Amino acid sequence: MGAVTDDEVIRKRLLIDGDGAGDDRRINLLVKSFIKWCNSGSQEEGYSQYQRMLSTLSQCEFSMGKTLLVYDMNLREMENYEKIYKEIECSIAGAHEKIAECKKQILQAKRIRKNRQEYDALAKVIQHHPDRHETLKELEALGKELEHLSHIKESVEDKLELRRKQFHVLLSTIHELQQTLENDEKLSEVEEAEEISLETDPKP
Repeated sequence: MGAVTDDEVIRKRLLIDGDGAGDDRRINLLVKSFIKWCNSGSQEEGYSQYQRMLSTLSQCEFSMGKTLLVYDMNLREMENYEKIYKEIECSIAGAHEKIAECKKQILQAKRIRKNRQEYDALAKVIQHHPDRHETLKELEALGKELEHLSHIKESVEDKLELRRKQFHVLLSTIHELQQTLENDEKLSEVEEAEEISLETDPKP
């Protein structure tokens, strides 16, 4: 219990003393001077105690003014710190926004890079193939060549048809000639047989 009381006394002394400039000692001196002034026997002693009280009061007023100035300065510092804190918060928020924007720009840059790589790959593939104009020219040339070959095919088919007909006529002619030769051979054999029979038969 005594330790708590001592702590309270020390706390009160610190509160009275302020920044440690000895204000509590001055107040004690002022109280003692006031008591001595009240109990002073002569006018000179009372005047001396009065001057001491004025001096002590001046010191207390100076210390009080100093404390008020420090208090006001601390308030201004607190306001300044609050302002700086808000500015730091705004800066942090702005930094977060910039970071988010940078992330978006990085993603966009990655997409652009990927698209550019795909475009380069397609461009390399396209470069290995002729362009549309050259392809159309080649197709036109191939079409003309195909048309020419079609005409040649038709001409060859016409010639083959003609040769087939000529060969058929030739075969028919050969067949007829062969038939005629066979008929001639049969006729010759008949005539020879008749001659032989005439020669063998006695005359009347």
